Amino acid sequence: MDVFDEKVIIVEGTTDKRKVKDIIKEPVEIICTNGTISITKLDELIDSLFYRDVYILVDADEAGEKLRKQFKREFPEAEHLYIDKMYKEVASAPEKHLASVLTGANIDVHTEYLEKRMS
Repeated sequence: MDVFDEKVIIVEGTTDKRKVKDIIKEPVEIICTNGTISITKLDELIDSLFYRDVYILVDADEAGEKLRKQFKREFPEAEHLYIDKMYKEVASAPEKHLASVLTGANIDVHTEYLEKRMS
């Protein structure tokens, strides 16, 4: 696969990364910001992602919103994916919910996550 047609999902933490990685079927690079990100780091990241489809999937809390605003300002080309505010964190959102958010962005997911019953 050519690096220039890869999709990239940016998440906050390693727990988010693991959860999203399990759901996704296609090869997608998942990058952790580990919460906040410096402007220098962000600039380096943006340079490396210039020709790729970038998705921002962060928590629906204050820290996540701050990060999202930073990406909107510095990297307006990125597509923002939102989890339902009731779940607050990507890591605590049900797989079925995350799978439908990812599918909505044309990211291929394992179908069993879409079929799971809400518990």
